[in-house]
Amino acid sequence: MNHALIKQKYGGCSSWAIWKRRDTTQKEKSGMEDVSFFANMDTLPLNPNYIFVGLNISGKGSLERPFSNFHPLHKTAHDYKTRYALQDTQFWGAYMTDIIKDFEELVGSNVKKYLKANPDFEKSNIEVFEQELKDIGSMNPILIAFGNVSYNILNKHLKNKYKIYKVTHYAHRSLTKEKLREEILNLKI
Repeated sequence: MNHALIKQKYGGCSSWAIWKRRDTTQKEKSGMEDVSFFANMDTLPLNPNYIFVGLNISGKGSLERPFSNFHPLHKTAHDYKTRYALQDTQFWGAYMTDIIKDFEELVGSNVKKYLKANPDFEKSNIEVFEQELKDIGSMNPILIAFGNVSYNILNKHLKNKYKIYKVTHYAHRSLTKEKLREEILNLKI
C-alpha cells in the first residue's frame, strides 16, 4: 500500500478506523481529533478490506491534518460513537471514506436532492470510489454504509460487485454508542 499516495489523494476526505484510545476517566469525545499516529502508518493495523462509507464530508477536509475525516476537532460531532463501536473488533483499522467527494453539506437530504438532479455527478463519484478501493489495495472489499442514503447509492451502483451492509448513521439522534456497537457486532459478515 502506497501511504503517500493515499494521503495525497484521499487524506482530506478519508481516514482509518483507528483513534486514540480513551480510558474511562476521560470524557467520551476525548482524543477524537488526534491524528498524530498516522505519521507512522507502517506500524498501524490497517485493514483495507473493510470499508466504512459515509455520504459526504460535512466540513472541508484539510491536508494540513490528513485523515482527519471521522477524527473531528469540533466537540459537537458524533464520530466518538464509531470509535466506541469499533474498538477491539475485527473492524478496528478499517478504511473510512465518503461516497460523495467534494460536496460539503451538513444536511443529507440536500445531498440526495442534488444527486437526483445531477446523476452524472453521482456516477463520477462512484468511479472515484472504485479507484480509491484500488489505490488502498483493497481485495474483495466489504462495504459497510453509514445510513440509508449512502447504502442506497452503493447498492444502486455496486451491488453486483461487492458485499454491502448497512448500519445506522452514527449522527442519528436516537442512536447511542452502545446501540451502534451492537449493530456492528451483529453484522453477518
